[in-house]
This record gives sequence, structure tokens and C-alpha cells, in this order.
Amino acid sequence: MTGADAIRAELRRAAAAIGAGDDVDVVLQRPSDPAFGDWTTNLAMTLARALRRKPREIADDLIAHLQLADAGVRAAEVAGAGFINFRLDPAFAARGVADVLRQDAAFGRVPPAGDGVAVVEFVSANPTGPLHVGHGRQAALGDAISRLLEWSGVRVSREFYYNDGGAQIANLARSVLAHLRHLGGAALEIPEGGYHGDYIREIAERFAEEHPDHAARHDDAAFQEEVRRHAVAALRQEQNLDLQAFGVAFDTYYLESSLYAPGSAASAARSLGASDGESAVDATVRALVRAGATYEQDGALFLRTTAYGDDKDRVMKRSAEKGGDYTYFVPDVAYHVTKWDRGFRRAINVQGSDHHGTVARVRAGLQALGVGIPQGYPDYVLHQMVTVMRGGEEVKISKRAGSYVTVRDLLDWVGRDAVRYFYLQRKGDSHLVFDVDLARSQSEENPIYRIQMAHARMSGIFRQGGLDPATFDGSGVDWAQLAAPAELELINALVDFPRVVAQAAEHLEPHRLAQYLLDTAGLVHGWYHKHHVLGQEAPLQEARLALARAAQIVLRNGLEVLGISAPDRM
Repeated sequence: MTGADAIRAELRRAAAAIGAGDDVDVVLQRPSDPAFGDWTTNLAMTLARALRRKPREIADDLIAHLQLADAGVRAAEVAGAGFINFRLDPAFAARGVADVLRQDAAFGRVPPAGDGVAVVEFVSANPTGPLHVGHGRQAALGDAISRLLEWSGVRVSREFYYNDGGAQIANLARSVLAHLRHLGGAALEIPEGGYHGDYIREIAERFAEEHPDHAARHDDAAFQEEVRRHAVAALRQEQNLDLQAFGVAFDTYYLESSLYAPGSAASAARSLGASDGESAVDATVRALVRAGATYEQDGALFLRTTAYGDDKDRVMKRSAEKGGDYTYFVPDVAYHVTKWDRGFRRAINVQGSDHHGTVARVRAGLQALGVGIPQGYPDYVLHQMVTVMRGGEEVKISKRAGSYVTVRDLLDWVGRDAVRYFYLQRKGDSHLVFDVDLARSQSEENPIYRIQMAHARMSGIFRQGGLDPATFDGSGVDWAQLAAPAELELINALVDFPRVVAQAAEHLEPHRLAQYLLDTAGLVHGWYHKHHVLGQEAPLQEARLALARAAQIVLRNGLEVLGISAPDRM
């Protein structure tokens, strides 16, 4: 049992003793200032209404009923309006290092639970060009969220949803055709809404090599469809290479076009009552009509999204005069029905903030179908834009992409580790400024360099001493030797790692772990400069080696959760 767990148990026992019941929710937090102690709780304030007493009186009463020694606490003090601050016995606190050493690579990890399953959809870029920096932020967020959930005992399926139809794909094919005509001697005329950049020319050149008779077939509909398929396949491969370079892999690739295919509704039959040969989209619309969630007006079909909190009802199918086609959120509803019927009772979508309007519409459609009840299926993590700065100026153009900076540009400039960390260091819903010069610098101002250097320094201690760090399991260590303030503060941070991982996973916020690693690295550097490890008396050296090993483990594990390497040398 950790120090925090022991304090919580004692607080629950003390709360029951003063009449608050034995099922109170005890919240422990680290004080904002370490001078206030090792842990603090607002329990007295949360009990004030039920007990009809002043918080400070309750706090005094709780302390009087606490068996402090059993919880490894040397002092408990009332502060402010009724907070209780705890100061741990140094030897008891230091024993937390033994848990880190004993669990090693498993420290902070929860074994998978039988029913803990989630699908995390992210990137989901249209196959119309290389991945841009916004897609990169999605890739980093989605993969880190997946890893956090896995460390918290959830079995995760990573999914990429391809929008492989519609006007954008048609414009892609037309853009490649324009280059094919140009190869035959015609002027290059990229259509309105078409795509520019070297990658379009390269796709056309590869196609021309494989089809030397292309010039005679440009106006043939079957040929144009062949060009479309070739372009989509080429760009899917291009995106896969970008993701591979970024260290991101997916378990499933789901095509939007499959939702329109006859018979595709079979995978969603349980929720939709689909008939044989029906498409998933048609089955979804028919089920919504049958549920009374739609109405017709001016020749268009509307979904009653206002019944589920939207500000107005939304068009599902346009009138014949406007094309008679389905609006973009209808296949999204059908797609999420398939997630539900594939057994995913938790679905998380990582998307750009421009998808904000989709959230209410998709959830409304699912609720009308009885899918994802209670409200809130799927979860959404929306991220803001990324601005890339280099040499003090914003970078907007990539020669390869034509009009935007690509993920591959960033990887080439600063490397995978820096790209991942810089993407994750800010909360997703905040605008991110990616400073290329800072990400490349080998200085303490560069956060990922500072974190990796802390790990390398701990590794260097063992290398310098000719010692195998894996042999330090905490056995025989006199933990009372670790009593210096810098050591106790570092120990508190290290044993906090599982709690930080759990909270970051609960809130789907990898930036919490990124900030924790930066803060902990600062404590590691501070301890390293203040206290020598090698060359001390045997009991002190053994204790400090154990602490160095624990710091090495926590930094390594934390970086692994974020998909970042932990080098032994810098």
C-alpha cells in the first residue's frame, strides 16, 4: 500500500468514527507548494454539510481519530478553511521507491480487464494528399490516448476511417488527369478545387509509366475511374509511410465507401434490423424514419436533432432539386452504429476542432436509434490548429504538398521524439505553436531534451560505476538514508507516476503526463547536481543508487506511454 493509499484508508476510518459513514470519497492532492507538506485533502469541507459542523472543527476531529503512524505520517496540520496537510515520515516515504524497483517496466501499468475495450479513431485523413501538421497532432494525441488507456487496463483497437468518396476524391482524380494531359503536351490546368504540389505530378508520372497508352483514353469514364483508384491507393500508401515514420500503427482501416455498399448493413443488423442486401447508410436512414426521429419538409428529410440538445434540426437527405444526396453526418451515424455492433461500448474520436458541429448530430442520430445510451457516445477529443515557426517566422508552404507543412517535414527537421513531445505538451483544445528551432536545440530550454537528458544522466551513473541497474531491486536498502529535501521531493514525484497515468487516461489528456515528465526531470536534475551518488559510504550509496534506478524506470515508462524513446546517452 502506498503512502497515499494508507492515508486514504485512515481518513475513511476516521470519518466513519465521527459519524460520516464508511463510504466517503477521499480526494488527496499534492499541495501547490511542497512547503505545505506531502499531501493535502479537502475532506473536512466536503463533510461539512452532512455533519452540519464547521470544516475546521471536522478537520481537527479527523486528525484526533487518525492513527498517523499506521499511514506513515509524522504530522497532520489544519490549514486555511479546513484543509488537512500531511507530512510523511521520510523513511516511510522512501520505501515507495521499493515499489518502483520491484515492478520495473510494469510500474504504473494496470493489467487488462475482461470487459475493458475501446476503439480509438484518429487521423482519418482524406486520401487526397500527404498528412499535414494537424493530422500529425491527431496522430500523436490518438496514439498517446490509446497507450494511456492500455496502461490503465483497457484493450484498445486503433482505427483509421477513410473518406474515400465525394467531391474531394473527384477533384483529386481530376487533378491527376490534368497532369496526365500535361504529360501529353497540353497546358497544365488544375481544376477549381483541385490539388497542387509535386505529389500530384509524381502520381501522374507513375501512372503514365504503368499505362503508356493513357493519352488515348483520357475521356473514357472507365479510365478516369482507374485513375481515381490509382490516386487514392498511392496517397493511402504515402500516408501509411508517414505514419510508419511517426511510429503509429492501426488495427483497422475502415472505408466510408463500404457503408454505401449493398449488404454492408449486415454488420449492423442487430441495431438496425437491416434486410439482406441493404447498405449500412440506407439501413440507418430507414431505422431513423421507423423510430419517428425524422420528418420531411420542402422535399428534404430532416433529423429531429433538437430533441437531443442541438440548436436546430438537421437535413439528412437533400431535396431532389439540391441533388437528393445524403448530408455528411449520415454516414458518420452509420459508421458509429458499426462500432457499437462490433462490440465497442466505448468509442473515442480524435478530430480537429472543425468537427465541433458533428458531435451533436452524430450523438443525436445514435440516441434516436438507441445506440450508445446513456448520452455521450462516442467521446470526442477535439484539437486546435498548429502553427509552425522556424527562424522566427511562420512556415506555411511545403514544396511537396504545395500549400501546407507536412508531418514528414517536421520529422525531417527535428525527429520523431521531439515531434511527438511538442504535439503532446499542450492540451488538445489549445492552439499549438510548434517552434522548430527550439525542438532542435540541445539545451535545457528544449523540454524533450531536458527529459531525455535526465534519463541519460541516471543511466550514466550506473555506466560510470560499472554497475548493472537491473540488479537494484531495493533489497537491503536503508531507506532512512534518503532524507534530504531534494530526495524526498523526487521520491514523492516518482511514486505519483501511476496516479498521473490513471488521471491522464481518465480525462483523455496526454499533456498531463508530458508536464509530469518535465517537472520530474527538473527534480532529477536538481537532485543530481546537489547529491553525489558514487563514492559515498555504502548505505548511502546503495540508497541513492536505488533512487537513481527508480528515476530511470519512471522516466523510461513515462516516455514509453507517449511513444518516445529513453536514450541512455545524449
